[in-house]
Amino acid sequence: MKTGICALALAMAAVAPAQAALTSLDLANYRLSATYQLPSVTASEASAITWSWDTDTLFVIGDEGDYVVEVDKQGNQLSKMNLFGFDDTEGLTYVGNNQFVVVEERLQSVYLFDYTADGAIGRSFLQSATLGPTVGNVGLEGISYDPASGGFILVKEKVPQAVYGATVNFATGSASVSELVARENQFSQLFGTLDLSEVQVLSTVPSLLGSADQDNLLILSQETPRLMEVTRDGTVLGSFDLSAVAPDIEGLTIDGNGTIYLTGETPLLYVLTPVPEPASYAMLLAGLALFGGIARRRLR
Repeated sequence: MKTGICALALAMAAVAPAQAALTSLDLANYRLSATYQLPSVTASEASAITWSWDTDTLFVIGDEGDYVVEVDKQGNQLSKMNLFGFDDTEGLTYVGNNQFVVVEERLQSVYLFDYTADGAIGRSFLQSATLGPTVGNVGLEGISYDPASGGFILVKEKVPQAVYGATVNFATGSASVSELVARENQFSQLFGTLDLSEVQVLSTVPSLLGSADQDNLLILSQETPRLMEVTRDGTVLGSFDLSAVAPDIEGLTIDGNGTIYLTGETPLLYVLTPVPEPASYAMLLAGLALFGGIARRRLR
């Protein structure tokens, strides 16, 4: 009997569908697959998360801006770096070669830094650029580096809600900013949402390059709460209702496999993965039936 059970377990592992390369993105096919506790060093509120394609790990920052923390995909701490002199860090994105860009919401400024495990750096020592005037707690909430263009996409929380495209020269401290999505006035709700909390380009997913989704964006609203796939002119292609997941989600990233990672104020790490295609389930069931028959014959 033990032999049959072992064979069945091995069969399940052998035929279980691995996550295939993502060739198109449909948020209707995603589900919450896991929730993990993040390290307390990320602060009481994990305001932003980004994926490094060089290390295949995640980096999280709290809104106090005291630490950037490297974690694995189960939320376990791998390393950390101390930041000081920051006030309201709400956006974080990886730009390659161990470098990151962080956003100060009220100052509406971006800062470039090299990540050093167990190191420390102050805001005043970093190359930076200002993208807009200083505002209240309604400024730049999210940023995503676009490796296809070398620029950035950013979202402003409200009054007005806005989606910006920006090119930044950190060496000179200069930036060019344009508004991507047209709006009627400063009170416009661009996507029928109460706020905009984070943005993620899809050009960081290698298998989506050349697809219809390559230039699209994932945009998150905390207050609504909703995750949307949006074209760069503002057309909403699909959405995922986050109300049953958590009410405080404000960080968003996606890895090279198309797995989506979200963070909230708790702080927790939420993992959204695509549901396997029906054909994969059919293959799994067929494999289980086959090896189940083998196990039964061995029991006789």
